[in-house]
Amino acid sequence: MSPWPRDYSQAHTLAAPVERRGVGLHSGAQTRVRLEPSDTPGFHVGWLDQAGAPLQRLHPAQVCETQLCTALQLEQRRLATVEHLLAALAGVGITAATLLVEGEEIPLLDGSAQPWVEAIAEVGLQTLGGRPAPVALESPITLQQGQSFVTALPSDCLRLGAAIEFPQPAIGRQLFSLELSPAAFVEQIAPARTFGFKDQVDQLLAAGLIKGGALDNALVCDGEGWLNPPLRFADEPVRHKLLDLLGDLALAGLPQAQVFAFRGSHGLHTALARRLAPALVSVS
Repeated sequence: MSPWPRDYSQAHTLAAPVERRGVGLHSGAQTRVRLEPSDTPGFHVGWLDQAGAPLQRLHPAQVCETQLCTALQLEQRRLATVEHLLAALAGVGITAATLLVEGEEIPLLDGSAQPWVEAIAEVGLQTLGGRPAPVALESPITLQQGQSFVTALPSDCLRLGAAIEFPQPAIGRQLFSLELSPAAFVEQIAPARTFGFKDQVDQLLAAGLIKGGALDNALVCDGEGWLNPPLRFADEPVRHKLLDLLGDLALAGLPQAQVFAFRGSHGLHTALARRLAPALVSVS
């Protein structure tokens, strides 16, 4: 029997706390996250190294940077690389949780959402009752940056799709879409790892990025192939783009929409999340 809900009709939280620690992708620092149950809707962040600080509900209005990750400004503190954890929480059907963090970046773990899914599976889910129906889109929303775009269309279910296009033969053009459910997320999206390019490593390190990147937490493409095969899916890169899309949208809650991103980015994803989000007065 699957440990995951059949669909997203019910609200869920964790059945017990669970913790993971690891290195941050960009900071290279050791960080720690404890996930705790909550009966308050939404994802709320507190700090393991700042006891007594009020919890803050996550919202796309807090996005402060989208270069190679999604980073949030939470009052006086910054929290980076939130997308994989948020994708795992939303993807398996969790609607309420407290995230207690030590450090300024969510651990990268193996570069996918799978370790977070495994952590959640260790403690299981607790049902909180029916989930309020998302506000249905009245008309399509499309946002564009150059040749890249993301669009959300009215739909009776949540369907996600993404297409990517890279000159490197190892990736090329890839397209993937699915009607999202917790089981589909766990099986088809969560294991897909982040990826990068060998010829960009020195430039990114010089810019103070990817200090925690390694061959055991990111796929590295050298053009014709991969430095650290095998891939978990033949089209793992585009599936990871869907993972990022879901994690960014989770800042606003899962929409009832058909969402498609072509050559998507965290900037486009989070801009769409802002358009889909409830009124800002609901943040606190």
